[in-house]
Amino acid sequence: MSPSGMPSADLLGEQIHAILADPATAHGLARTLRAAAKEIELHRYHHASRRAWPNGWIDDKPGKVQIGGGAHHIDGFFNIDLVPPADLLWDIREGIPLQDCSTHEIFSEHFLEHIDYPRSAKHYVRETHRVLVPGGRIITGVPDAAFALNQYPSPLDDETIERWYSKRDCRSDINTRLDLVNLVFRDQDDDPTYTPHLWAYDHEKLVQLFTEVGFTTVEPWTFDPTMANPKRRWGSVYVVATK
Repeated sequence: MSPSGMPSADLLGEQIHAILADPATAHGLARTLRAAAKEIELHRYHHASRRAWPNGWIDDKPGKVQIGGGAHHIDGFFNIDLVPPADLLWDIREGIPLQDCSTHEIFSEHFLEHIDYPRSAKHYVRETHRVLVPGGRIITGVPDAAFALNQYPSPLDDETIERWYSKRDCRSDINTRLDLVNLVFRDQDDDPTYTPHLWAYDHEKLVQLFTEVGFTTVEPWTFDPTMANPKRRWGSVYVVATK
């Protein structure tokens, strides 16, 4: 038990896994509990790092930072993510663990759509503005909602499916163009391998999001495969916002 009398995260996790192992557990409850189990696992990572840095920021001042890069490594960038592998495991929804005006460049792709809007998304953007030096910039790439919507209601095309979903076990569930639109907006809600999309973005929305917190310019970013994942180029929108 925790000091508050509530079950600890570890105990809750054990209880959840026991319920999930029960074949009588209803599908809806199982989906909810899988999401809770994942959040408990993420909490463990974040809590361990927070014990090491109780003030909420690290001592180092990396010049270039990647947020939520997962296994995608960029030479010269300090990678902050909530799951391994990363240079620092941290829940960005709770803030960026960097000091004010301490970094020159931030890069993230296919991360922003996985955090809740408006609370976490707007908090994250405010934090990027705080930690960047004057003149610093953040490059952001997300699935482009306009790309998906502009093709609706045309028939399905094999190229989009092949580029986006060839390695996933969902082809039989993509039956109409609207299915592709739904995947952009809420990809992969019932698959524990993938993290759901919680908000959709296009160029206009990214411009609004970054200018709202004080970035002076927000412009299209020319795709650079030495930084960005080449697999993300298709159907994505990238902007660079300058403080």
